[in-house]
Amino acid sequence: MDLTTLWLFIPACFALNLAPGPNNLLSMSNAKRYGVNTACLAGIGRLSAFLVMIALAASGLATLLYASEKLFLAIKLLGAAYLFWLAYQLWFAAPGDEREFEERQRGLLGLARQEFLLAAGNPKAILIFTAFLPQFVDPAGHVVLQFTVLGALFLLLEWVAIVGYAYVGAFLRHWFSRPAMRRLFNRGCASLLASAGVGLLVARRQ
Repeated sequence: MDLTTLWLFIPACFALNLAPGPNNLLSMSNAKRYGVNTACLAGIGRLSAFLVMIALAASGLATLLYASEKLFLAIKLLGAAYLFWLAYQLWFAAPGDEREFEERQRGLLGLARQEFLLAAGNPKAILIFTAFLPQFVDPAGHVVLQFTVLGALFLLLEWVAIVGYAYVGAFLRHWFSRPAMRRLFNRGCASLLASAGVGLLVARRQ
């Protein structure tokens, strides 16, 4: 893998990281409700899920997992169900106040778990690591080392995306300061999460 490959990989990868998927939407919502620091730290859960997927891709197991129709269906159903559950919780969530903020700060592990489960329950994420990353790997070189470098870059760019969406969510917090507007924002995010769940249900392996 040479520098030319890396220069091709970075912008293509960053475009994937910045795509407004369920995890990025969750980061934005968490930042609006609980603050930038909380949303960014919760994003470690997402990075942990992706780290596992990268390790599977490097070992070749991810290809076998993705080839299994039953496993793909199971992951898809579980991922969609979790998205619907998050959407339900967000739709009926009361507009937050300072007490809620402090309580959620103590529940940071729960937010990180949400990020992890949401990323792990998305079968399209498996496709990224089985179809996208290998395109930039030279079979004649050290495959594991190349996966390590590409995986590290992916996680770094994903972290940048987490921070970016968190700041967008924090910015929106000032625009949705009234309870009615906060409720509107929460329900808008809930609708988008539910739509993503529907998208997972109709998704097919390519």
